[in-house]
Amino acid sequence: MPDNSKRFSGVRVLIFDLDGTLIDSKLDLANSINAMLEHMGRAQLAHETIYSFVGNGAPVLVRRAIGEGATDEEAKDGLAFFLSYYRMHMLDNTVTYPGVREGLKLLEKLPMAVLTNKPVRFSQAILDGLGLAPYFRFVYGGNSFEKKKPDPMGVEVLLGELAAAPLEAMMVGDSEVDVRTARNAGIWACGVSYGLGTEGLGAHPPDILVDSLTELPAYLNGQTAAR
Repeated sequence: MPDNSKRFSGVRVLIFDLDGTLIDSKLDLANSINAMLEHMGRAQLAHETIYSFVGNGAPVLVRRAIGEGATDEEAKDGLAFFLSYYRMHMLDNTVTYPGVREGLKLLEKLPMAVLTNKPVRFSQAILDGLGLAPYFRFVYGGNSFEKKKPDPMGVEVLLGELAAAPLEAMMVGDSEVDVRTARNAGIWACGVSYGLGTEGLGAHPPDILVDSLTELPAYLNGQTAAR
């Protein structure tokens, strides 16, 4: 596809990742994981280590934190404790990233949805708690479909619900999981330079990379060429 300022002018649907893209949730996630590890009698982990485990859903996060050699029963018990603790503390420190509220306001005329690997009830509760829910027509989580991102299933459902062709849609996220999801679904990919999973964007470059969501409208309006 030609690299010019008009290449994204057909985009009319935006699908957003949540953690690391819209919300800075890393401290509440890390505190909840360490509370789980303490409950299980295991050594706590450095926050940066926990941050590197985020992006593939709660079961994977818990498995990675517990470490190799954990039994299925330990993983099940750890997940149950983590989810219970996180439910009570998921808005203790979680905030929107700079530019998110302003960017969503600029984009609000477009149909928008959230597709995350976080459990959907937590995702909806956080969006409600931060006042972001009105921007999104649909919110789907890691337990909304049979398969999680980077499988294209969630995107394909959203394309149908929003009556959009693949090249009329763009996935916005902070990690390679989001870029791979977009590629698998045949839609555009926008990466953000902040967040939790930005290291993986080097191997899986998005079509656009922005430092703030406030930059995105200029790309969609054909005022800025991709970098």
